[in-house]
Amino acid sequence: MKPAERMKIPRQTMPEQEAEVRARNFSEVNLGMALEVARREADRCLRCKDAKCVPGCPVDVDIAGFIAAIADGDLPKAADIMYEANVLPGITGRVCPQETQCEEVCVRAKKGSAVAIGYLERFVADWARENREQIFTPPPPTGKAVAIVGSGPAGLTCAGELAKKGHEVTIFEALHKPGGVLVYGIPEFRLPKEIVKSEVDALRQMGVKIECNVIIGLTYTVTELLEKEGFDAVFIANGAGLPIFQGIPGEHLKGVYSANEYLTRVNLMGAFKGEGSDTPVIKSTQVVVVGGGNTAMDAVRTARRLGADPATLVYRRSRAEMPARIEEIKHAEEEGVVLDILVNPVEILGDGDGWVRGVVCQRMELGEPDDSGRRRPVPIPGSEFEIPCQIFVEAIGTRANPLLTQSTPELKLNKWGNIEVDEHGMTSIPGVFAGGDIVRGGATVILAMGDGKVAASGIHDYLSKGG
Repeated sequence: MKPAERMKIPRQTMPEQEAEVRARNFSEVNLGMALEVARREADRCLRCKDAKCVPGCPVDVDIAGFIAAIADGDLPKAADIMYEANVLPGITGRVCPQETQCEEVCVRAKKGSAVAIGYLERFVADWARENREQIFTPPPPTGKAVAIVGSGPAGLTCAGELAKKGHEVTIFEALHKPGGVLVYGIPEFRLPKEIVKSEVDALRQMGVKIECNVIIGLTYTVTELLEKEGFDAVFIANGAGLPIFQGIPGEHLKGVYSANEYLTRVNLMGAFKGEGSDTPVIKSTQVVVVGGGNTAMDAVRTARRLGADPATLVYRRSRAEMPARIEEIKHAEEEGVVLDILVNPVEILGDGDGWVRGVVCQRMELGEPDDSGRRRPVPIPGSEFEIPCQIFVEAIGTRANPLLTQSTPELKLNKWGNIEVDEHGMTSIPGVFAGGDIVRGGATVILAMGDGKVAASGIHDYLSKGG
């Protein structure tokens, strides 16, 4: 097919649940592509000799290669290419912000819509899950053992890459199920738990061991893993799970949640089941969430599904500055979520019994750019107003939990309490590596996975040289 013919093919759409239906359930919103639709979308790829999409991918997937295989109808080949670089494609195909990475630099985006790389990635991963009994073939063992702290995207990726090279890998997870933020932070309607389980099971087939309910820094220290438990290297990927609060009056009131707690109760502990849950969450007809990222979107869309009407998201900058994925914002609005932008909460109001009854907000306007490159929100004097609510959720970011780092004082930290690493992911302690949010601060799943790949390469080199 000639490039001119490819250019005439419109971008294919992903079938999804109707908005009024999905706003009342936790089933996945996007429903996946049929084979003929995926092949037609793959035919839109221009087969660039110098494919810009590949360096736009934090885990270096041969995007042009797997898309060409889909177009040819060779799905086993497409899956082989995909899994060679990405051990979690069923996850990244659903939650990776492709529109600001691989799709953003797609040549087709200059004159229309980029190739739907994320949709095709999901298509291949779903095909492999349904049609292959074993994704990976374990290689001969090297005799080296690596401990990984945390089973989130960075830890799982590092584990997969090291297992491919024959190292014995054990993941230690603090919670009762593996997956980290993939299971406690991202809702079922965006990333079904069964998808995470299948990706984790594929790693187990490679020989990766996972021990849950183990807190490194309490159950074991990093030093004990190296000196007493027989591990030759350690990768720290415990995330940045300590929530940040605004520090405004009224945060002590009942009905105030961090997004971490709110989403963990619902996603991991089944609070959506209501009173039948061992860890319920308060339900309300009026919920306000503050924040503009994907976590804020997840929280407000969750509140909507739990019956909030209105479920309101307040964000201090404009829509253009919102870091949440475009698709998530679109889905939220379709589901009836109210977006109140250029608004910042200044006080949470309580009733006589210590429960939240509303939040006082202030209108903002955009000033000069700040350190993030975005225009700084400036309060408008005298613009205060009240939004009634019984639940107020803060989703303005997270920082590093000091439990692990305090138990390992030799680790060099930056001023925010995040672990410092070199270009190979190694910390100030030889043989101890780190990546993901514990290094970056709060970031995306795919960037954490990129860190996991970098660290796996660094660990392999370290072990190969006698470490």
